Amino acid sequence: MACGFRRSIASFQSVGSSTRKLDQINICSSSFQKRVKEVADFQLSVDSLLENNNDHSKPDVQVQAMRLAEKLKCDTVVSEISTGQGTVNFKINRELLTKTVLQQVMEDGSKYGLKSELFSGLPQKKIVVEFSSPNVAKKFHVGHLRSTIIGNFIANLKEALGHQVTRINYLGDWGMQFGLLGTGFQLFGYEEKLQSNPLQHLFEVYVQVNKEAADDKNVAKSAHEFFQRLELGDTQALALWQKFRDLSIEEYTRIYKRLGIHFDEYSGESFYREKSQEVLKLLDSKGLLQKTVYDRVTVL
Repeated sequence: MACGFRRSIASFQSVGSSTRKLDQINICSSSFQKRVKEVADFQLSVDSLLENNNDHSKPDVQVQAMRLAEKLKCDTVVSEISTGQGTVNFKINRELLTKTVLQQVMEDGSKYGLKSELFSGLPQKKIVVEFSSPNVAKKFHVGHLRSTIIGNFIANLKEALGHQVTRINYLGDWGMQFGLLGTGFQLFGYEEKLQSNPLQHLFEVYVQVNKEAADDKNVAKSAHEFFQRLELGDTQALALWQKFRDLSIEEYTRIYKRLGIHFDEYSGESFYREKSQEVLKLLDSKGLLQKTVYDRVTVL
């Protein structure tokens, strides 16, 4: 629609040899006077019309702007013409603008705005949008909401423009916190509470085991050992971790559904668990690894 108005302004009056260059008119979105009075909808830089603008001082450009504005006349499209700092400003007929917009909205419906000429030559791409990304076994909170809403908006926009969009939720689903959580659940966890309100119960367990680990070295050692079992692929430890992950995703999915959001893929840090082994072997072969007191591998 903006392109149509711009063409109308560029062609609605004959101003001699400059007419052919009036297609350089731009949409003006921030031209305001001190009293917040709107100056223009479209703006033409007179400097861009001059054959050799390096030979013209700013006063000359301003004079040219005023002369050009005097030659132009308002019509059914343009209701007001004024000048700025080296520019000619055009204000669109508000009644015509309203009617045109409403008519276009009625015709296009949910596709309104997508048929713009601005998008006509847009190449179609494969686009990955990764957003939200909460930590497994922890409640979805307001800190995740901003990323979730913005990410979904970007994905919707790209999809509406015809791109092939993949939405990924990259979860925080690996790390030492699962050593603490696994040990904590074995000490303080209840299966009934886990099934009825999983994230709340896991949060309570995590808080409690952190307090215990701070005071009891045996609890901290058990947490390290549990995570080591995870890293080594222990069946029981992985089964408990998988349960925490699945229950967390179920809870998140319910929240996303209420927000009208979906994901094509749930990935996470655990995706690189097996892939990292090759990296560790390479580092070990170069003598760049050292084992700690808990037999955990640390990169120097």
